[in-house]
Parts: sequence; C-alpha cells; structure tokens
Amino acid sequence: MKKKTTASASASATTSESARTRSAAGAKSVAAAEPPEAESRIALVRRARRINRELAEVYPYAHPELDFENPFQLVVATVLSAQTTDLRVNQTTPTLFAKYPTPEDLAAANPEEVEEILRPTGFFRAKTKSVIGLSKMLAEDFGGEVPGRLEDLVKLPGVGRKTAFVVLGNAFGRPGITVDTHFQRLVRRWKWTEETDPDKIEAVVGALFPKNEWTDLSHHVIWHGRRICHARKPACGACPIAPLCPAYGEGETDPDKARKLLKYEKGGYPGQRLNPPQAYLDAGGRPAPPLGAA
Repeated sequence: MKKKTTASASASATTSESARTRSAAGAKSVAAAEPPEAESRIALVRRARRINRELAEVYPYAHPELDFENPFQLVVATVLSAQTTDLRVNQTTPTLFAKYPTPEDLAAANPEEVEEILRPTGFFRAKTKSVIGLSKMLAEDFGGEVPGRLEDLVKLPGVGRKTAFVVLGNAFGRPGITVDTHFQRLVRRWKWTEETDPDKIEAVVGALFPKNEWTDLSHHVIWHGRRICHARKPACGACPIAPLCPAYGEGETDPDKARKLLKYEKGGYPGQRLNPPQAYLDAGGRPAPPLGAA
C-alpha cells in the first residue's frame, strides 16, 4: 500500500495552527462576499484543486481508516463498514481475521459463528452472508486472491463501486474516487456538482482532477467531512477552506465555538485505526482503543 510521507509532529502542529489562522481570517472575508451566481468551468477547476491542496496541508497523513494487512482484509473490512463506523469495524476484525485468515478459511466458516463475531457491526446476518459469499468466490474463481480490476471486484457479493475503489486505491495503488456519504455531502456543499447519484458524482468530480490525485482526494475530503465539515453542524469558524466554500455560514462561524465542534485528533480524540500508519503517529495522532476499552 502506498503511504504518504509527512513532516514531524511539530511541523504538523504548525500546519494545523496556520490552518486555523487562515480559517479565522478567511471567515470574515467569506462572510462579506457572496459566491458568484455562475462560476466558469476554469474557475471551478481552480477552486476545487485549491481546496484539495489546502486539505492536503491540513491532513498530510490522511489514510484509509480501516485496519488491514492485505487486500483480502481490506475488502472484507470495507464490506463490514456499511452502516457503522470504521472504528467499530477495526475493533471487530482482529477476532475475525485471527480465526479466518484466508478466503478459503472464511468460505468454509460456520455462518452462526461468523454472525456472532460480526454482531457489533450491525446488520450482521447480511454482512455474514456477503463476506462468506465473497470469500467463496475468491477461493473458487480467483485462486484465493483479490482481483485488481474493477470489473472483477464488483462481481463479489457485497462489493459495489465504492468498495471496489477503496480496494483498488489503497491495496493496489490504482486511482479511484470513493463516493461515501461524507464525500457526497461535501462536494455538493462546495458546488462541485449538484448530482446526487454516486456514479454521476464520481464522474463529475473525477473530471476536475488529474487521475493520479483521485485516491488522495478521496481521503482528504472524507477526513474533512468526519472532522470539521459535519453533516448537522459544520465547524465553519474552524475550517481552513472557509474562503473557498460557498456554503460558509451553514454551521457555527464563531472560531471558539467552532473549535469545540472538532472531532477526532483535532478535538483531542484518537483516530479510528487501532494500528494507524507511522506517519499518522509521528504527526501527533493517536490509535483508537480496542473493543470494550473504557
């Protein structure tokens, strides 16, 4: 898996502080200026790419927040992440993979035993059927290996385009855009697109960026959606891209109040991975607690 390099913890702290400074300064200018009614294609591309550059500075260590050691673990973990948090999946999969480390093992598993392991993730019966089903297909049709092509991945039970692009981008280094709920919400807030269909969003947003940026773009947007640009109450006053956001003002604009809304490591909480990349730890991030920890 390709890992992003990052600066030291002190440099990261400086970056975060400068982002907050830009946010506070930018908030006033955004509040004073209405976004243009009609934005040219060139202006949209420039604004979208600048947003991505700004987010790359704020989250230099952005990464998939599912723990995995190989493509099989990633595809299973991603299927399990539906309708639950990555943290809950990461707290559950160590037991699953310790007992069933290969597709062949999981394909031959007793469904009732798998259901009991997956119970904390919710919808555990349907998820059990999917992960056992995809494991059987991997064992029977792909020699026990996760395929590295989109057209093959989407044939697996429980695997759609979103899951496939997570696997392709993070296990095989092949660019893809992950259109999850955070991604959909933010790209519409930023007026990159008005589409609501995930496949159409993927196509429209993909056209704004070079293909080799798609995977990192997905991480930047998703991290920002989880940490600052929340669904119900965005922390606008603490947002590093406030000057570039047409939706500025939908959330809390007071910097002090906005900072209290920050989640995860920016708010003093650990990230979702039990075993995050070293770059994340070097930059001051903390691993999540195991299942059942206080």
